[in-house]
Amino acid sequence: MSQSRDLSVEEKENLLQTLQTRFEKFRKRHPLLDWDAIQAKLEANPVKLWSLNEMELSGGEPDVVAYDEQTDEYLFFDCSAESPKGRRSVCYDQEGQLSRKEHQPEHNALDLAAEMGIELLTEKQYRELQKLGTFDAKTSSWIQTPAAIRKLGGALFADFRYGHVFIYHNGAQSYYAARAFRGSLRV
Repeated sequence: MSQSRDLSVEEKENLLQTLQTRFEKFRKRHPLLDWDAIQAKLEANPVKLWSLNEMELSGGEPDVVAYDEQTDEYLFFDCSAESPKGRRSVCYDQEGQLSRKEHQPEHNALDLAAEMGIELLTEKQYRELQKLGTFDAKTSSWIQTPAAIRKLGGALFADFRYGHVFIYHNGAQSYYAARAFRGSLRV
């Protein structure tokens, strides 16, 4: 994770080029949206651009998936085929992380997402993502967990197997080499 939330001119240009290339390659994710309007919004929000860069650096391959007319915001999701490599082997949250007696991982999903300035996908968002392609066919991703489930020690994760989206539970202290988290960002 970068310490400074400012991108250099070169980093900004490289990120915008990467995002534009991905936007054009995956038009079916956003058939009615215009790149120039998205780029203008990004350039006006350097902190959000920094967050997208963090998503990119950790393997998330962020792409715009929707536009909210009511809030005038574009919605970005991690669209990497598998759960982002740079965010794997994390417990769900700090409580789960600290409760591990042995082999405590370095990070947890909620804190890492907050550091990046993003949020974990909700179950609804995860299901929407799966309508745009096949994601997590070999991995899984932590998703936002309702407080009642978390209070009992559990946390939710999701994946795509057998042509279906599956939502599962684990103890929040669990972590696996093939599980990270997918994030969302409003710009």
